[in-house]
Amino acid sequence: MNLFALKMLIGDRAKYLGIIMGLTFASLLITQQAAIFLGLMTRTYSFVTDTPQPDLWIMDPEVQHHADNKPMLDRELYRVRGVEGVAWAVPMFKSFVRLKLPNGAPRQCILVGVDDATLLGLPAEFVSGQPEDLRKSDAVLVNIDDVSDKLGYKDDSGGRRPVQVGDTLELNDKRGVIAGTFRINKAFFWEPVIYTTYSRALQFSPRERKQMSYVLVKAKPGVDVEQLRKDIESQTGMAAYSGPAFAWLTAKYILEKTGIAINFGIAVLLGFIVGTAVAGQTFYNFTLDNLRHFGALKALGTGNWTLLRMILVQALSVGLIGYGLGVGGAAFFGKTIENSDLAFYLPWQLLAVTGVAVLAIVIIASLLSIRKVLTLEPAIVFKG
Repeated sequence: MNLFALKMLIGDRAKYLGIIMGLTFASLLITQQAAIFLGLMTRTYSFVTDTPQPDLWIMDPEVQHHADNKPMLDRELYRVRGVEGVAWAVPMFKSFVRLKLPNGAPRQCILVGVDDATLLGLPAEFVSGQPEDLRKSDAVLVNIDDVSDKLGYKDDSGGRRPVQVGDTLELNDKRGVIAGTFRINKAFFWEPVIYTTYSRALQFSPRERKQMSYVLVKAKPGVDVEQLRKDIESQTGMAAYSGPAFAWLTAKYILEKTGIAINFGIAVLLGFIVGTAVAGQTFYNFTLDNLRHFGALKALGTGNWTLLRMILVQALSVGLIGYGLGVGGAAFFGKTIENSDLAFYLPWQLLAVTGVAVLAIVIIASLLSIRKVLTLEPAIVFKG
């Protein structure tokens, strides 16, 4: 009977393709918009994931996200180092500073300063140069993705030229020489990112009493990181977060303070509603057109549970096909834009969520059809 149900479904080619198209559009829109949303969210905390060395981030308790610069006194570094269980603790500077390109064009950049002695906190992937190049006089490192776009400038001939290793920049009227390039994940914030040593970052920035943005902490082997986090907070009065917790703090702030979740949520809901409406209406019309066949089966003694199973087989088969085409189209879209500035992140969890959404659509779409068939009188086959 299942095979007969599928033959009945495929036999009406127009409605069969119409149902599949509705489900494909729904799963494509749900997956694509949700993947773009997740991609944007991962960019909000990319600075944290690009700094994988520490187990804990120590900061002012009022910090709301990683770009919320609320500096601390340098003495907090030594207080953190004095907590039992800390293997190492190093300072980090992060702030927005004024920048001038080699032709004098003004910009604003994100300046990050890492520990002079260990260079802990640098990005993991270097494109040119090496971490030790940062020890050269006035040395800075730039993001390879920024050299042509955000840091590109017009040369004497009027053409556009990317900055290169050896070029001189001005950071708050202080000389900085590009000593290498690195690659990091694309960020939610659009300013170019420049790394240097902690002491040099302090020279590049306006002098203030408090300048240290974070303390990066590594736990000793065998030490429970969560307990160490609690010890640091209780003994120093500072806030301590693991990398994932700090990333979530940033993402949560963006979600609460912007309308990004609502905007993408509306798009996802629209895909669900449209898919339900198209698939439901088409599937209901298909059932109406085949009431005589269902009536004949009832007249021959076919039970309601068998007819119910037939309708569910029809609904689930088109649901599976529409789901596959939709998420496949979304994955193809993500592949085509992976080297662009557009955000896109498609984890397996999102595929599961889309699968549940499509399953809900086909169940809703089949409810009216099921009711119509179950209340059908077998005598309808003899009418007309």
